[in-house]
Amino acid sequence: MTVQAISAADAIARLADFDTVIDARSEDEFAEDHLPGAVNWPSLDNAQRKEIGTVYKQVSPFEAKKRGAAMVAANISRHIDAHVLDKPKGWKPLAYCWRGGKRSGSLALVLDQVGFRVHVVEGGYKAFRAEVLAQIPDLAHRLRFRVVCGPTGSGKTRLLHALEDLGAQVLDLEALANHRSSVLGIIPGVAQPTQKRFDTLVWEALRGFDPARPVFVESESKKVGNVAVPEALIAWMRASDCVRLELAEEERVALLMEDYDFFVKDAPLFCGRLDALVELRGKALVEGWKASVRAGDFMPVVRELLVKHYDPGYASSIQRNFKHYAQAKPVVLADRSPASMRRAALEVLKG
Repeated sequence: MTVQAISAADAIARLADFDTVIDARSEDEFAEDHLPGAVNWPSLDNAQRKEIGTVYKQVSPFEAKKRGAAMVAANISRHIDAHVLDKPKGWKPLAYCWRGGKRSGSLALVLDQVGFRVHVVEGGYKAFRAEVLAQIPDLAHRLRFRVVCGPTGSGKTRLLHALEDLGAQVLDLEALANHRSSVLGIIPGVAQPTQKRFDTLVWEALRGFDPARPVFVESESKKVGNVAVPEALIAWMRASDCVRLELAEEERVALLMEDYDFFVKDAPLFCGRLDALVELRGKALVEGWKASVRAGDFMPVVRELLVKHYDPGYASSIQRNFKHYAQAKPVVLADRSPASMRRAALEVLKG
């Protein structure tokens, strides 16, 4: 048998044909991004990769290759012992590394000699990344988006969840980004994905949608925290039909108090995030908000954040960026309850 090299596009199209997708890169490279469903079998781990790089620069490429070969051989032996001994003869793995194929090629050669039918991704992860970026515009343009608009605290994310519960197709960019898409949108203890990982997660979501049915998405900015929405996707969203969600101010304040309860429980965290608004809203106003927070008086601060910070910015941004917002169908929520969200979702699905 011989190891078969296939293009990244072919690998993507045939992912379901492989029993295991193996990423032979280091742990850090894998964490940055990887192919869907891949498992990490490093040919060189983080520390070894750094060590070999140092030897390559400070001693010689030949010496680095010798030491690297010993490490790779030992690591492959451990992977086979841990993961391969129970595999049947018909097991079909797909392997890849960064670009050149040396790390995945070494693993693939050993597996091929055992008798498995092994494929490797030609061009490795780098080729896969290029294919993902190339596919996103076409994947987005084949879909019909309906954009859920509404000021901060109006329940856009809750409505998306209600729509999803009813079987609708939903692209939840904030969930993919681990961020609530505002200056205060950080989720404590939850790291955002890298830009590469976010792009792959978006690509995975887009390719799973049925073009014959609408896809509901929130009216996001170009960036969700530290990650950027792919340019072709945000442009297509902004040219799509909109739904305008409306909720009374008191209910919006209460909703934010519920959804951002971690700020209510952690005054220093809240104050730290408010510091990010000094440049926009002035030190005096922000210091006043922080004094109220330290005193445990959260609700007036949340209300002022809505009225003085979020609402003016949202009103101008949504009208400027979303082409069909003026024609958006208004959906008025009676309150923030799950029952109200479900009724709104049913109304939206009726068109």
